[in-house]
Amino acid sequence: QEELRDFTYSYGLIPSVLMGIDQLPNDLFKISPVGTIFTSMFMHGGWMHLIGNMLYLWIFGNNIEDVLGKFRFIIFYLVCGTLASMGHITTDLHSDIPMVGASGAISGILGAYLVLFPHARVKTLIFLGFLITVIRIPAIILLVIWVLIQVFSGVAAGDSGVAWFAHIGGFVAGMILILPFRDMKH
Repeated sequence: QEELRDFTYSYGLIPSVLMGIDQLPNDLFKISPVGTIFTSMFMHGGWMHLIGNMLYLWIFGNNIEDVLGKFRFIIFYLVCGTLASMGHITTDLHSDIPMVGASGAISGILGAYLVLFPHARVKTLIFLGFLITVIRIPAIILLVIWVLIQVFSGVAAGDSGVAWFAHIGGFVAGMILILPFRDMKH
């Protein structure tokens, strides 16, 4: 357990460390704080966090990759993840809680999907009491509901340990950047 905690503090993005407000102890300092912007995107807070992110990436990412190509998709993903991190950091510069996960970068994929495929119909699980059914919902409805949940959660949850504003920052970044990335020369 202590090794996992140390690993998380060494490679997770800690806002106060990135901003130069705090420093890690020497035994936890493994890479530059700027490097943790990228390492944190490939870490997760458990299996459900990882599975949830991979599900969203699988559902929405393949269409964005088809539009951008593999190389631009990877760059787009990393840029959205970086801007998502900044969205989180601006809400609490003094946070000493490591941020981990691909959620911000994947939120950028969702923002891009909203811009490029707003009328695509997305298979969605609906829970009606004990009944679970699958329906197809236009992406614009699903993603607007998703982003509203992120905004509400970010405002209501406070310091819950979830980087809600990274989700919002990534989503906005994806919406803004997808057209310039799509239109870049190969």
